[in-house]
Amino acid sequence: MFHSEKQLVRDYYQQLDTSLVDNIADSTATYIADDYLWRGYHPFNEQKDYSQVVALFWQPLRQSFKHMQRREDIFMAGKNRLPDSDGGVWVVSMGHLMGLLDEPWLGIPATGKMTFLRYCEFHKVANNKIVESAMFFDIPHVMMQAGLNPFPPMTGAQLVQPGPMTHNGLIYDESDPAEGDKTIAAIDFMVNDIGNWQNDMSLVDELRRSWCEDMIWWGPTGIGATYTIERYAKQHSGPFRAGFKDRIFNGHICRMAEGEFGGFFGWPNLTLEPTGGFMGMPATGKPGDMRVIDIYRRQGDKLAENWIFIDFLHFWNQQGLDILQRMTDVPRT
Repeated sequence: MFHSEKQLVRDYYQQLDTSLVDNIADSTATYIADDYLWRGYHPFNEQKDYSQVVALFWQPLRQSFKHMQRREDIFMAGKNRLPDSDGGVWVVSMGHLMGLLDEPWLGIPATGKMTFLRYCEFHKVANNKIVESAMFFDIPHVMMQAGLNPFPPMTGAQLVQPGPMTHNGLIYDESDPAEGDKTIAAIDFMVNDIGNWQNDMSLVDELRRSWCEDMIWWGPTGIGATYTIERYAKQHSGPFRAGFKDRIFNGHICRMAEGEFGGFFGWPNLTLEPTGGFMGMPATGKPGDMRVIDIYRRQGDKLAENWIFIDFLHFWNQQGLDILQRMTDVPRT
């Protein structure tokens, strides 16, 4: 039941989160494979040297977020369920990294206040080492907490997002494999259904095929969170469909589930071209890639909650807009 893989990641996090900043690489290297691959949010992107991951991401983050603590909401493990995968074991952690933003980070000014970095991380474990990771996080959410608004008004709600309503997302012990099978089936149905948009029914009725009526979509900064199928259709799904053309699904790297939780990520998941209006941005005439992590909670045979991480810094950078640079021209609120 993936006990050893889970314990390896938990031990890694314990060392990572408690090491002195200058000692992170030395104290955690034993958990990492020599041919490690890390995929991160722009501007960090893909790294193939763990010491570079520490130097570029972890050390600057810890220097800026003083007294940082990991506030984990979901922890699970499972085999990659994609039919063309090697069936490797992945361990997933999702929640917030919270600290006192006492020094600037990526040009975001210090506030001296509690600040939350939403994150979700997939770790592939083999031979008692972490061989591959995908870590997505919401940098624009940190900007908003620092009084900067990098995007036009959002269609959804901007807030610090809680974990599952059921408070059972930390699966440290064994779980019933049959429940994971039900979850992956619900995710697969939704993915296949959304890939074949039903032109003969309303968007709300189409969404009801996959989602509970009181579903919650915990979207990234730039879109925001939305509650109930009707508002999800109005505040995200409808605008998203209307805002792009030539949508190409590139597939996922990992899709897994344990218990009533599951998720996937791609690199990239989608390639699509903005037609204007989405997130208040104009049409560009340029296709762009969306790197996405989705985490789900299933209730019955449908999906009830969905936490989304989209690398909008990367996507809009491909459209010619550097959000980090643009941020310096946005007045603080």
